[in-house]
Amino acid sequence: MEERLFRDAMGKFATGITIVSIHDHGNNIGMTVNAFMSISLNPKLIAISIDERASMYHKLKQTEKFGVSILSEEQKDYSMIFARQKEKDRDIPFFNQDGVPVLENALATLSCKVKEKVKAGDHLIYIAEVTDLAVREGSPVLYFDGNYRQIEKK
Repeated sequence: MEERLFRDAMGKFATGITIVSIHDHGNNIGMTVNAFMSISLNPKLIAISIDERASMYHKLKQTEKFGVSILSEEQKDYSMIFARQKEKDRDIPFFNQDGVPVLENALATLSCKVKEKVKAGDHLIYIAEVTDLAVREGSPVLYFDGNYRQIEKK
């Protein structure tokens, strides 16, 4: 099967968009990740999957804690900035939550401690325990069929 066909098929699964972030030598850095899922309620576990070609791959591999910010529809630009699809045109509003950077005004922010790393093809899957979180109201930015989408309001 061709890689393009596989990518197109996987694009038929609508996902939310997250920013995974860490502290790196005094700077907050992040990357756009839509390969994110909840795994367990007890203990509270999530998973993210990171491509070995990702700019943060090696830095993330060296840390034991990271933040996840689930983006609201107003934060679509952040997704594009951290995916390097758009130039950074302003400061990114991070704040510290349980020792990790997360984005202000995200729908949810999770502080995570790595429990396990699993090599899977050309990706590394991080299974992490959620150590702190915050939730706010709003609508998510979605990604479907290679494009950003919004939930249609009635």
